[in-house]
Amino acid sequence: MSEQSKDINKGKKIIILGFVIIGILFLIYSRYQDPELLTPSAIESIQRIALGFYITLIAAFGAIALGMYRYHKGKVQNNGKDLSTIIALVTWNSKSRKIFVTVFIVYGIFFSLISGTLVYQPEVNFAIHYGATIPSGFIAPCCDGPGYMPKIIIYLTEHVGLQVIPINLVLQIIVSYLVGLNASIAISAYRISKKGRGASTIGAAAGLFIACPTCAGTFLSIFIGTASGIALSIALSQMQTLFIAVSIPVLIIIPYVMAKKLRNSDGSCKIEGGSN
Repeated sequence: MSEQSKDINKGKKIIILGFVIIGILFLIYSRYQDPELLTPSAIESIQRIALGFYITLIAAFGAIALGMYRYHKGKVQNNGKDLSTIIALVTWNSKSRKIFVTVFIVYGIFFSLISGTLVYQPEVNFAIHYGATIPSGFIAPCCDGPGYMPKIIIYLTEHVGLQVIPINLVLQIIVSYLVGLNASIAISAYRISKKGRGASTIGAAAGLFIACPTCAGTFLSIFIGTASGIALSIALSQMQTLFIAVSIPVLIIIPYVMAKKLRNSDGSCKIEGGSN
């Protein structure tokens, strides 16, 4: 087995390990969501467990990032003719990486605003209404449904704060990665053929429902009427998880659809990868 194939296999294993750790982490911490366990004597211990939760979560994402890098690099060096290699080659050059990083960050911030991770409440003064010290932060270890605890609450100013919810953080990183990947490939596909617009449109539509399911209701209210639009907006916001569940597979499939447009008849890539 070549070194490139070893890197690809190791990358796959590290990625799978990272996601398995995240799944186990959520399952284990869900056992501590019984309010009866939150006694004065147990609070300190549960808070330490909550801190360990986030340290492990960060380590798991670090492992996934390392696995993705090794897998990606192995595919580029192996220079095969499968669609995964085409995707790797297209996104390996410096221009595509810059596009990916930019979209990842911008979309991540947008997702934070929509999901409530980044909170702005001009009508509420955190210091007066909540008695919070500005700036300050703490971990709320209990109690909510699986994936929603422990929360990290940070007061940045009197009106701006952060509310980090585990499941939202995981979705934000995954979706931002996929949107960044789609954007970098779509731009490359557009340079080769205008047919890339179709796949890009699908990706943009999927991104709309992932980041802002209530936006659809807002837009439709212009055409349907305010009352109907608000009702639809509320209904869509309650179905946010469903939209995300549907959109993530779509955002995974789209790069492979676009990769077909970037593959020559002999299976090679139309864009030379690895260039700076």
